Amino acid sequence: MIELLKEVFNKQFGTEATGSYFAPGRINLIGEHTDYNGGHVFPASITIGTYGLARKREDKKVCLYSENFPNKGVITFDVDQLVYKKEDDWANYPKGVIKFIQETGNVVDTGFEIAFNGNIPNGAGLSSSASIELLTGVIVRDLFNLDLTMLDLVKIGKKVENEFIGVNSGIMDQFAIGMGKKDHALLLDTNTLEYEVIPAAFGEYVVAIMNTNKRRELADSKYNERRAECEEALRRLQTKLAIQSLGDLDEATFEANKALIGDETLIKRAKHAVTENQRTLKAKKALQSGNLKEFGLLLNGSHASLKDDYEVTGIELDTLVAAAQAHPSVLGARMTGAGFGGCAIALVKASDFDDFKAKVEASYLEKIGYATDIYQASIDDGARKL
Repeated sequence: MIELLKEVFNKQFGTEATGSYFAPGRINLIGEHTDYNGGHVFPASITIGTYGLARKREDKKVCLYSENFPNKGVITFDVDQLVYKKEDDWANYPKGVIKFIQETGNVVDTGFEIAFNGNIPNGAGLSSSASIELLTGVIVRDLFNLDLTMLDLVKIGKKVENEFIGVNSGIMDQFAIGMGKKDHALLLDTNTLEYEVIPAAFGEYVVAIMNTNKRRELADSKYNERRAECEEALRRLQTKLAIQSLGDLDEATFEANKALIGDETLIKRAKHAVTENQRTLKAKKALQSGNLKEFGLLLNGSHASLKDDYEVTGIELDTLVAAAQAHPSVLGARMTGAGFGGCAIALVKASDFDDFKAKVEASYLEKIGYATDIYQASIDDGARKL
C-alpha cells in the first residue's frame, strides 16, 4: 500500500513525501449506541485502515488527494481559510482537524500535501471518517512538531464530527483509532474517558467482518433521532432519579422506574441503552475469564436489542446476523457501528472460516439479491507514524 501511495504522491504533487503514517479503522466488539448515553463501549482498532504520505510546503496551500476518491482530484484550500464547503466532500474532515488544532493555540503556519489511501470499505461502518481525522492529526502533529497528546487528537476528531461536519456522534470511534493496542480491546467509560486495556484473546476463534454493502450515511440516518429519543427518556427519568445519563442505571433500577417515561417507544430506546451498557461490562468479565461462549451469547443479545428495542438494524444486517448465528462454528454475531447498513461481526472458529463464509454469502445473496463481503479482522495498534 505504501509503495503504491509513493507513486500516487509523486504523480499528484511532483515531489517525494517526507513521512508515512497509518490510522486504523475500528470495530466495536459490543456496546452499541451507548457512547452518547454515558455508558461503556468496547472497541478495538483493526489492521484495515487509512495510509497517508505527507510533506510540508513553503506557502499557505493545503493540497489533499485521496486514491479512494480519484474523481475528486486534488482538493486545495488555504491554511488560513478553514471553512466547511460541501464541494470539498471528504476533505472537510482533514480541514476540520487543522482548524481545531489551530484553535488549541498550536501554530500551523504553512501548507502541506497529503496523499491518502484506505482499504476500509466506504460507508461500511468501520469508521473511515474517524480514521481520516486521526491520520490527519498524527500527520500535522509530526510535520509541525506540535505539543499534542493522542487524547488531544481524539477529542479534536470528535469535535470535527460534531461542530464541523454536523454529526452528533460520541467519542468512541476516535478513541479506539487513536488509543488502540494490538490484540487488545478498550473498555471505555464514555462519561469519564477512563479506560481499561483488556486482552482480546480469541484462541481458535477469529472475528469475521461481514459487510452488507449497503451504504450507511450517518448524518442522513436516524442517528440523531435515536439520540434525541434517549435524551427525552433520560429527562423524564430525572424527574425522580438523580442520574446524569442512562448509563448510570442498572437493569433493576430501570425496570422499577420505566413507567416515568410514559411512552412505549422511548421506553424501548432507553431499555436498549441500559441493557447494552450492562452487556458490555459482562463482556469484559467474560473475556478476562476466557469464557468465549458467554461472550458469544452477549453478542447475540446485543443484536436482538438493537433490532427490537433500538430498531437500527434493517433487513440486510438481520439477514447476515441470522445466517452467521445459524452456523455451528459461530459463538455469536451482531451488527457493529451505527446500523442501517454497514457491517456485522461474528466470532467464528478459524478452521471453519471458509465454510462459514460460503454459507453466509449464499444465504445473503439469495435473500438480499446482491453480495456481501466477508473478511477476517486482526486487532492492531492505533494511529501512528510508520
